Order: sequence, then structure tokens, then C-alpha cells
Amino acid sequence: MSTDPADLSATALTAAYRARSLSPVEATEAILARIAAWDDRICATWALDADAARSAAKASESRYGKGAPAGPLDGVPVTIKENIATRGVPLPAGTAAKELTPAEADAPPAARLREGGAVILGKTTMPDFGMLSSGLSSFHRLTRNPWDLALNPGGSSAGAAASAAVGYGPIHIGTDIGGSIRLPAAACGVVGLKPSFGRIPIDPPFPGRVAGPITRTVADAALAMSVLSAADMRDYMSLPPAAIDWDLAPLDLQGLRIGFCADTGLGGTAAPELMAAAEAAAKLFEAAGAIVEPVAPYLRREMVEGLDRFWRTRFRADLAEMAPERRAMILPYILAWIDGGGEISGNEVFRGFSQIGAMAKATVAATAAFDFVLSPVWTASPFPADWASPLNDPARPFDHIAYCVAYNMSEQPALSINCGYTSGGAPIGLQIAGRRFDDAGVLRLAAAYEAMRPASRAWPRLDGALPT
Repeated sequence: MSTDPADLSATALTAAYRARSLSPVEATEAILARIAAWDDRICATWALDADAARSAAKASESRYGKGAPAGPLDGVPVTIKENIATRGVPLPAGTAAKELTPAEADAPPAARLREGGAVILGKTTMPDFGMLSSGLSSFHRLTRNPWDLALNPGGSSAGAAASAAVGYGPIHIGTDIGGSIRLPAAACGVVGLKPSFGRIPIDPPFPGRVAGPITRTVADAALAMSVLSAADMRDYMSLPPAAIDWDLAPLDLQGLRIGFCADTGLGGTAAPELMAAAEAAAKLFEAAGAIVEPVAPYLRREMVEGLDRFWRTRFRADLAEMAPERRAMILPYILAWIDGGGEISGNEVFRGFSQIGAMAKATVAATAAFDFVLSPVWTASPFPADWASPLNDPARPFDHIAYCVAYNMSEQPALSINCGYTSGGAPIGLQIAGRRFDDAGVLRLAAAYEAMRPASRAWPRLDGALPT
């Protein structure tokens, strides 16, 4: 096991700080060195601010010296996806088309981290407008998967997941509206939690959109949730403040009802290696005493097609007043998607929006009989780093998110955790979904799986060159 502070979990770092065996300054310097060694290869960061990180680490060191840390994440180095505002830093949203205007204030997730003494290293990359399951962007450098630099890291929280895999600190904050935390977490072999809608306040809120932690361990995801889930009145769609026990108390698997979803009904199932790994995970739960039963297909193709129409129209409206020269800077794939199919009538847009509710109703009904539901995360096998999506086809933009997107609309918590590797060595993710608002339960089941799964491979190391 590595003793490099860059490889330590948040729980290990804070324990070491309290014991005075390691300081936040030492940990931050080790992680900045890790970033310097890796980032020309994976290109996962943006607006890295080493001076501010060092200053925050020094202040944290002083608080620990007085025995008065500011909170459970005091001194823990973190990154934040660039579409989550941090004061003084622009929000390009992954696209060259946006004007770079510094944010006036921290968005809720960044505010909670800063208040709690976390060391904010900087921002992580994303594709244009967060609308790709990819690391491809018209603004950022091409983000690559650290397990294989020729492969895509997934997206849209591409930089966050790649950063977690190589040790740019133990906690990384992403966002998710259709799989954007879970997809890259699966592709990069880390833990990614999409919490219940409204559990982590966010600004601006939007139906299905959440912020959540990407980490190497389930315990670190739970620790992050203990801070990020604090109330913030700016999110008028957030859940009421709740006293949640984020400690990972052991979960009794005996008699637990777990569903396994091989086919959502949206068309297409996981590639054979991905399905086999998820099925093997389900068998481990069954062997531990859980009752595992199949979940019948419950979604209809018209649901995702309606959502597609609504999202495309929303973006077309957002771009309507953009100057032509700026619009031309957007990634061509995104423009082809937005403009695909021509004009959409008001009735079609309304019917598309209504599919959010239809998808939510169908998902809650299909999963209600189960304590948790397992599935693959991706339908597609790993794909090239410079592709916009697994099919690289803007006419079929959402086929690969079949296992993920419904849980955004139903507001249920869902998590990705590594459950194996492809024959080529790429990580494979298992999705664990729970009932609405049972974020702590999803984390506890994930911790149970983490404890009984086969040993994971060592994290990626600097032993290869960039592909040409």
C-alpha cells in the first residue's frame, strides 16, 4: 500500500492530521507534485491555483495545531468541476463559446467545502455544456483515461474522475443530469455518487441535476456527503435539512431484496464483459444472503427520445442570442446534436418535457419492491479518447446512458463502484441504486460490496507515454 500522501484517503489524511503525523501542508505539496507529474498526460485540471491551495493548507495546519479543525474535511485537498462556481474563477462550461466572466460567489458545494477548511486545488475539466459522456471539449485540453491514455475517461465529470484515479486529492466534486458522475467513475475505476435530487444544494438547480462526490473509497464519499448536504437557501429545489447518519454502519445483507436490471427497455444492453462483471457482483450479494431477483424492462424508447427533444430545444433557445462567431466555437458534435432534426414544435417540446415525469413514475414503480437495484453503468465498451460519445454519432446521443438517466428523473440515489476490468484492462462499474432519499443506504450497500469484491488492481502509475 502506498504511503505517499497523494494516495491517502480523506479519512486517513484527517486521522494523520489529528495525530500530528502528517500536516495539510505536506499532503497538499505531495498532491501538487502528483498533478505536475501527471497532468500533461491526462489533462484533467483547469484553473489550478497552487498558491491559494498552499495558503489554505497553511491555515488548516494552524487550526489543527490549536486542536480546532473547522470540520471533517479540514485540510483535505479537493477539486471542483468547473461548472460549479468558485468565487473569482470563470465558468466556461467546457466550451470556447462562453465569455470568461469571473464568478462573484461560491456555489453551495464550493461554499460548504471552503467553510469546512478543505483545500481547494482548482477546477476539473468537462465537455461543452456538460452534454457529452466524454472528455472532449472545445475549450479544455483533451482529457484522457489514466488507465489507458488512448481511451476516453467518460463524462461529463471527466476531469474529476480522472483526477481521482491518479490521486489529485481524495475528493472531487462532479455534477450529473443523466450519468455524468457515474459514467466517468465507472470508466476510471472510482466511486461516484449521484445523490438524491436536492440532497446537495446546487445553484442553479434544474430538474434531474445534482452535484456529488467522486472518490477512491466509499468512506470518502460518505465523508464528503456529511459536508456537502448542509442546507443552502439559494437552491429553491433542495430537500429539507435532514439529520442523516453518514457513518457506514454494517448493513445486514441477509434477506435484503435486491433487483438486477439487465435491460431497462430503452434499447440495448451492456456489452458482454460489462454485463458479466455486474452479474458476478450480484452473485456475491446472493451468496451473502441477499435475495436477488430480475427487474423487468420498465422504460419506453419514447421517454429518452422526448427528453432528447426537450434538451435540444433548451440549448437551442439558450444559444439563440449568441453571436454567430461565438456559436461557431462550440464543438461541432454539439452543434450537430442541437440542430439535428430541424425545428421542433411547441407540442413536441411539451411532450418531450412530460417524459421526465413519465420516466420518474415508471422507475419508482419498477424499483419499489426492492431495497436496492443493481445494474451495469454503461451499455458500451471503452471508446477512443477523442470521440464525443461511444457511438460518436450526434443522431444517437443518449443510447449509452440507458442504465443511468432514469434515476436522475426519479430523483433516486445511485452510485458507481468498480466491479472488475475488461480483457484490455479498462475498469468496469457496477451501479447501485436505492429508494428515494436513501443515500446513506446506497453508501452502506456499496461499502458492503467494497469489502467483499475481488481485490482491485493498483492505481495507474507513470509508466507510459502519451499516444501519438
